[in-house]
Amino acid sequence: MNRMARLTYLQRLFYRNPRGYRSSELAELCGTSQRSINRDLEELQTEPYYLPLVLDDDWRWRLMEGHRFTLPPVHLSLQEAASLYLAARLLARVSDEPNPFVGRALMALGEALPPEVGAQVQKVAATHLGDADSRFAKVFEVITLGWATGRKVRIRHQGLHSAHIREYVLSPYLIEPSSVGYATYVIGYASYFEAVRTFKLERISEAELLSETFEVPEEYCGLALLSRAWGVMYGDETTQVTLRFSPAVARRVKESRWHPSQEIEDCQDGGCILRVEVPHLLEMKPWIRSWGPDCEVLAPEALRQEVAEEMQRAAETYRRDPASGASL
Repeated sequence: MNRMARLTYLQRLFYRNPRGYRSSELAELCGTSQRSINRDLEELQTEPYYLPLVLDDDWRWRLMEGHRFTLPPVHLSLQEAASLYLAARLLARVSDEPNPFVGRALMALGEALPPEVGAQVQKVAATHLGDADSRFAKVFEVITLGWATGRKVRIRHQGLHSAHIREYVLSPYLIEPSSVGYATYVIGYASYFEAVRTFKLERISEAELLSETFEVPEEYCGLALLSRAWGVMYGDETTQVTLRFSPAVARRVKESRWHPSQEIEDCQDGGCILRVEVPHLLEMKPWIRSWGPDCEVLAPEALRQEVAEEMQRAAETYRRDPASGASL
């Protein structure tokens, strides 16, 4: 590997192993001379890495305790920076919990942008700074560090329909936001299940970074699995969902790419039919209901019946006199 690749690799090694390494061990891992490694260790402590390395009595180099993972400078075009700003805004809008790291990222981005727009971005950032010591912020920090460095994390998580908090050792393979659940999810191998599972970060009460490392299996391709999902619920088998939209909303439906598998067919009355293939139907239901009477489920029949019954119950609710309900 060339020197730049080696420096990046060394940085990752130190984050993965808090005990550190002797320079001879690093030379063997990198396939280079000990003399080259010593030069690399000096460079890692200067710009742009500023890695706070400590040499212990047993000649092991390690990261200073309490150091936070930092990235070297990234050079962006104005349009790339604007894209990151929009992505961060979307993430902030679909999060159950305020994420102070979104605010920090926007603040840093605003400082780098031209003053005319940088001031606007920083005003937005100030509304998202939140509490860096909140439970969610601490969980987010640990999970992302484990994900980035390939280290396992111990989590305490309470399922939506469970009265108990369970403890798992998790190998975080992937982090994914969801506009469906207004949340952020971590996907990875969980010890209790001995299988890959999805956990909502907002339901994790505690997270601890462990020294034990992991490797993502070569056969695992989370992004490919998620490409078939409507949100974060994925699977190998899919079901075709067929929806008919009224002429009043057909143009709006055809404006967007709702799912990679979608097919749209025009109807003679000006409406349209949308077909998608998804592994789970649950995440689609709120989206279907959001169209009200302008969306009709044609297939599968079980989904059609579920939505029809929910719509009927909603209609019954609105037929009642509000005064007969609970006091406001």
